[in-house]
Amino acid sequence: MSGIGALLRNENDIDFPRYWRPTAIASGILVLIAIGALLFQGLNLGIEFEGGASWEVRSASVDSDDLRDALEPLGLGDARIQQVANELWRVRAETESAAELETVKIALADAAGIEQGDVTASAVGASWGSQVTSKARTALIVFFIVIFIYISLRLEWKMAVGALAAVAHDILITVGIYALFQLEVTSATVIAFLTILGYSLYDTLVVFDKVRDNESRAQGAAAMTYTQVTSYSLNQVVMRSINTTITSVLPVLAVLVVGRFVLGAVTLQEFAIALLVGLLVGTYSSLFVATPIVAWLKEREADNVERALAASKRNSDDLDIAQALADADRAKTVRSGARGEGHRVTASRPVRKPVAPSASASSGSSSVKKRRVQGTSGGEPTNPERKPQGEVKPRPRKKKR
Repeated sequence: MSGIGALLRNENDIDFPRYWRPTAIASGILVLIAIGALLFQGLNLGIEFEGGASWEVRSASVDSDDLRDALEPLGLGDARIQQVANELWRVRAETESAAELETVKIALADAAGIEQGDVTASAVGASWGSQVTSKARTALIVFFIVIFIYISLRLEWKMAVGALAAVAHDILITVGIYALFQLEVTSATVIAFLTILGYSLYDTLVVFDKVRDNESRAQGAAAMTYTQVTSYSLNQVVMRSINTTITSVLPVLAVLVVGRFVLGAVTLQEFAIALLVGLLVGTYSSLFVATPIVAWLKEREADNVERALAASKRNSDDLDIAQALADADRAKTVRSGARGEGHRVTASRPVRKPVAPSASASSGSSSVKKRRVQGTSGGEPTNPERKPQGEVKPRPRKKKR
């Protein structure tokens, strides 16, 4: 509990670079699993993307075999039947006409023992689904380009690379989970994917802004590496990232639980699952994906290489980064104040040791001392017996009574 208490008080001192290598291996494994699921299983695309017809049947007295038996006489025995809630079934198949759509609706209602009006039917053409896919792809490409330009101008291009790598990591893992568990990808899911991008970038930019602020302070501090400054910055913002994630996940969990188990709203479920996974992975990636990439790129700059060499010559365990940054801020304040008053801040000169006078110079020592008494440092003569200028009046005496 002491570690949790220190984290809550923002007094944590986590050695983040120590965990970067294990987390990089874990991220690599997750990405490979996601890619494998996409290649071998593929996504369970909704009707919006593939086109066709969809029927939703709500009944507690029917199962998938009953529904399939009702569809076989119509030549739709290979239809996709999925239970999306406790009593809600979804049937997807390809139809050629509105008449066939109505025929299937009647057959499903008879098999479930419900009224025809209780069966919901919808149809989407394949051309509309391809348009949705194309627009989603275009929106993603434009998003990456605009964000890269903005972060490069606001911060630097190395941080833009790290941020986009983290976003790609989050999207790939989220999509991989959908492919692995064959969750249906609908238009609501695509909206959730695009929402994940904003959450992931927000958390990453908060971390980068703190790193950049401490890096500017560390320019006048004792020799410390960029990685050390980054680890110190992460300790400052880690609790903020956790709090942001918790306050974002709780409403999403409420939507997922209420939508899935109470209301049976499949659209809310599809939206909430993508958001939940994206929020958790986004917080992880801002600390263990984006920041390590930036630190790896920055450590190869010439200035940071020199700082790393200087830091290697001392015992890094004795360095108090917080105190070193505070001392650097104090020195910077003194220098800026001195420049504001018109003073020139220079390094102090070494004090010279007094030299004993030689025999030849002893005869002139008295004259030198005399000149020092009579003159100032600027060489102007002074008279220690100088009389006051102006008229001197005697002080009046008091009269005796």
